Amino acid sequence: MLSSLAAAWKIKELRQKILFTLMIFVVFRAGAHVPVPGIDVTQIGALLGSDIWGYLDVISGGALKQFTVFAMGIVPYINASIIVQLLTMVVPYFEKLQKEGPEGRKKMTQIIRYGTVVLAFAQAIGITFVLRTAVLPEHQNFFSYLAIVITLTAGTAFLMWLGELITEKGIGNGISLIIFAGIVSRVPAGARTVYEYIVNKTMHPLLLLLFGVLALLVIAGIVYIQEGQRRIPVQYAKRVVGRKVYGGQSTHIPMKINQAGVIPIIFASSFLILPQTIAKFFAGENTVGVAAWFVKIFGFQHPVYLVIYTIFIFLFTYFYTAATFNTGDVADNLKKHGGFVPGLRPGKPTAEFLDRILSRVTFAGAAFLAAIALMPNLASAITGQSIGFGGTSLLIVVGVALETMKQIESHLLMRHYQGFMR
Repeated sequence: MLSSLAAAWKIKELRQKILFTLMIFVVFRAGAHVPVPGIDVTQIGALLGSDIWGYLDVISGGALKQFTVFAMGIVPYINASIIVQLLTMVVPYFEKLQKEGPEGRKKMTQIIRYGTVVLAFAQAIGITFVLRTAVLPEHQNFFSYLAIVITLTAGTAFLMWLGELITEKGIGNGISLIIFAGIVSRVPAGARTVYEYIVNKTMHPLLLLLFGVLALLVIAGIVYIQEGQRRIPVQYAKRVVGRKVYGGQSTHIPMKINQAGVIPIIFASSFLILPQTIAKFFAGENTVGVAAWFVKIFGFQHPVYLVIYTIFIFLFTYFYTAATFNTGDVADNLKKHGGFVPGLRPGKPTAEFLDRILSRVTFAGAAFLAAIALMPNLASAITGQSIGFGGTSLLIVVGVALETMKQIESHLLMRHYQGFMR
């Protein structure tokens, strides 16, 4: 990895892309410290608590509990992207756009942008109502609440624009790198917290060592699963066109174990915030009643919440994988180009076989994601400490780092081919 980065730095175009990406990171971190006007930040931590909001705070780079303009992060964009991709499975119009090539993708991107603004506006209203007691007395009127909502929505839209700039002019996937930068920015604060735990003898040094070893094992497991794939052998029949023979080669269809990446965890987390947010709004200071009961069972450590969370991760993993890997289209493309899986007839039998394999592989990927997502809960239960930086954060960081390095290596390989041709 270090040698690839050193080689990329020597190439002017790649160096400019890397510097541009780092410049966007600086803008992102600067914006994460611009406060939303009219808010008493000292009350935010108590109102949000140490539940799932802590996880969203990690993704936003600490902007949520500081309640800055980037408090909602890029999560509304991710949710809009997932919703549009799921709609391609049930709405013919979206399915048509997906098959139209570059022009269709441009239209879908535009729809995702509009969807991001709508979802961000709705989420901003929900967060503002949850944190309404943190609004300063002199700002407690309709227009001040509207200003807070518009500020939060504009912050998310600006982050979406920054992510698209990175994708267009920088290196790597911009949206993923924005999340990556937010998580990595929390590492110094997390290290300081751990240091304070050890100094105050709240945490034993051996426990810290155990966490370090566990983190290394988790990183190794993430790399293994992220790179793991089931390869389906494919054989292409020979075709004689004139005096030339085409085809006859062997290849494979790669089925990744974790086809969905970290998307199901983010979507499940965002979805489960809704009932808790609504329940907190109606419960207020009450500790009894239906609303208070919902607040309790949707707490970060409650068994009911953990079971629902796990089920949602499995459901969204299967939905997202089915949306991004259409076995029927793969089987039809193989048939059109004279390819077949050895021992299977082209067409429907091949699609059914791919469905069975994909279902088994996806189950393993969903189980892995669920285990990663529940790691902070297990660690908190064992140590009694609130763990914000857990397996999900590591999954995002390692996954984005791997994908970015692959892009850099592909650029380097292309440059080497150009040098050879010259």
